[in-house]
Amino acid sequence: MKPSDRRFCRFLGLMTLFLCLCETSLSYSSPSASRPQAKDSQEAHQRVKRGWVWNQFFVLEEYTGTDPLYVGKLHSDADRGDDSIKYVLSGEGAGSIFTIDEITGDIHATKRLDREEQAYYTLRAQAVDKLTNKPVEPQSEFIVKIQDINDNEPQFLDGPYVTSIPEMSPVGTSVLQVTATDADDPTYGSSARVIYSILQGQPYFSVEPKTGIIRTALPNMDREAKDHYLLVIQAKDMVGQMGGLSGTTSVTVTLSDVNDNPPHFPRKVYQYNVPESLPVASTVAKIKALDSDVGRNAEMEYRIVDGDGLGIIKISTDQDTQEGVLTLQKELDFETRSGYSLKIEVTNRNIDPRFLSLGPYIDTTAVRLTVEDVDEPPVFSSPGYTMVVSEAASAGTPIGTVSAHDPDTANYPVRYSIDRNTDLERYFNVDAMSGIITIAKTLDRETNAEHNITVLAIESQNPSQIGRGSVLVRLVDVNDNAPEFPMEYDTFVCENANPGDVRAFTFAGRCFLVSCGLGRVFSGCHVDVCGTLPHAIGCRVSPTKYTVNSLYSIFREAL
Repeated sequence: MKPSDRRFCRFLGLMTLFLCLCETSLSYSSPSASRPQAKDSQEAHQRVKRGWVWNQFFVLEEYTGTDPLYVGKLHSDADRGDDSIKYVLSGEGAGSIFTIDEITGDIHATKRLDREEQAYYTLRAQAVDKLTNKPVEPQSEFIVKIQDINDNEPQFLDGPYVTSIPEMSPVGTSVLQVTATDADDPTYGSSARVIYSILQGQPYFSVEPKTGIIRTALPNMDREAKDHYLLVIQAKDMVGQMGGLSGTTSVTVTLSDVNDNPPHFPRKVYQYNVPESLPVASTVAKIKALDSDVGRNAEMEYRIVDGDGLGIIKISTDQDTQEGVLTLQKELDFETRSGYSLKIEVTNRNIDPRFLSLGPYIDTTAVRLTVEDVDEPPVFSSPGYTMVVSEAASAGTPIGTVSAHDPDTANYPVRYSIDRNTDLERYFNVDAMSGIITIAKTLDRETNAEHNITVLAIESQNPSQIGRGSVLVRLVDVNDNAPEFPMEYDTFVCENANPGDVRAFTFAGRCFLVSCGLGRVFSGCHVDVCGTLPHAIGCRVSPTKYTVNSLYSIFREAL
């Protein structure tokens, strides 16, 4: 038999089965009816038999033929074939979707039916006398059920999917469950029975055919090697058989990080040059270990575990960059020490016990610091000098010596000078070579008892390098000033006073007596007449007793 003949035979077989289903939906009985009558004072009921009885018709959805789709045939026993009866159809879709041949009772569908839009229609049929237009039998109801065909592909309503799992997850770890829905009738055939398969994502992942659960299929998937995967999952109806419809969705799986990578230094030795003038608390250098992990799994701690730089250098962790920051704790001096070595250790802060076998989670490196010589200014032997000299010392008298030296290895000669901003009157000089300070001109303690001057030490090879030394010069007093009254006094002399007698003077409006012999001062002046002398009086000041005495007798009447 040719293939075309075989296909034709299968088609005839299907049509025969369909027609059998339609015919078995009809049953026939003899039409007879009688009215209920009373008998023996009891009410008797008589049942009316229908001439045609049915329950439902079946019709396939999505008919695409050019002729109306045959649904079924109505027939009544009252119809004797004399064209006296006509068939009337009412209910859902009557006239618009379903039509009936009123003579033959053949029902047709005039529009394409879609089970997913409406699965069945409830209709009413009646046989009517053509002449009287009266029913010959009671109206009966029947259903036209739309039989499903596989015309809907499975759909993933929640796709595309995005999820994540930890890297290094064991085989069989559940990743995600995908679900596809099929609008076809799940109670009829296999049109809505879905099977899942994976089209892309092997060999890393698999999917359970019936449940749609995606699982890992390979162990030790490493985020650092590949951090995300794109899967394509297919859902196929008809239980996956040939001819079934299918739908697909994508699943993006991202591997989240775990701490499975120890930190390590990319170099075993780091070399840095540090100027000796670097201020304390300054950053000396930064080193960084590498860790392929991310986030908290890549957080590190650094510490100095050995080396002669302990106490000179400290290390801390920059939480933002995860760098080890070396900071100077004490001043550096090239002339004292020209280099330091350190052993630095790095560890992870958060170690996952599950991956200890991938460790150790620790590494070390060496850091070598070379202290660079910096041209420093000369340094005085003392932070400050104090020199004492008599105020009577003459110009050129040496009062002391300052000393400074170049702290650098070259130790260049130093020249001295005085900062004239601190010695505006130029009272002092300094010998440029020896540092001896001498008096330049007469000093007076009563004018200025102390002088603060600054001596400069200048490096001969680099005049910009200048050291400064403080010198305090104190003057020693000599007796070079006669006594002086701090103010003028109004003096009174008692009348008839002899030379050398007690004299009187006023101070602050009061009268005082001075006894030359006793050297005492008495308050009050008890004399007969005592008046102000308008003329100058000859007197002298004793250099030892500091008293004022009259040189001769004075008579008031004579003035």
